[in-house]
Amino acid sequence: MKTLIVLMLVGLSISSNAQSKFEFPELPYSYDALEVFVDKTTMDIHYNRHHRAYFNNFVKAVNDLNLSGMTLEEIFADVSKYPATIRNNGGGYYNHNLFWEVMSPNGGGKPTGTLMKAIDETFGNFNAFKKEFEAAAAGQFGSGWAWLSVDSNGKLFVSSTPNQDNPLMDVATERGTPILGLDVWEHAYYLHYQNMRGTYAGNFWKVVNWNAVQAKFDKLVK
Repeated sequence: MKTLIVLMLVGLSISSNAQSKFEFPELPYSYDALEVFVDKTTMDIHYNRHHRAYFNNFVKAVNDLNLSGMTLEEIFADVSKYPATIRNNGGGYYNHNLFWEVMSPNGGGKPTGTLMKAIDETFGNFNAFKKEFEAAAAGQFGSGWAWLSVDSNGKLFVSSTPNQDNPLMDVATERGTPILGLDVWEHAYYLHYQNMRGTYAGNFWKVVNWNAVQAKFDKLVK
């Protein structure tokens, strides 16, 4: 009987650890902190309903499929082998984590250092990069994301993906690690911008946290 109880407790511990590997992040600013870019109501709904739903559904899916021992990157590398619930909710969880990280109420301006140098080398100049990124956001048909990513050779590229896909996934046309992402699902902007996705994308630069983007870049190109 004692052995059975111990085994049950161990099982509960393993299950708990597996479920706690993926955590729902705390929003690093208040809902109204980015109102120069997006309104308080949209931020509240986006974070507490959409992002949390992706997280909850993803955690349930990875536990149901015994994938909780894998990292997000490992799952995404073979995401085409898994059910759509993994691809959609895992992408929604990861993509929003990054989205919140690369914005700040003290953001805006331009990057500096090695990131700015890489942008100049890749796109010609910062304005040319912004134009290409905004075009990727505006040109993504339906829901999706615009990205600045680093490829396997340490080079920057701009791309877009549909739905909750991202460049880490084996289904992406252009593969790499995102360092900047813009959500172009209508739930991200429609209350404030209605159908003016281009204006939304243009205002994104007012809140980009270039220090966070630089840190992500540095980890990939060391």
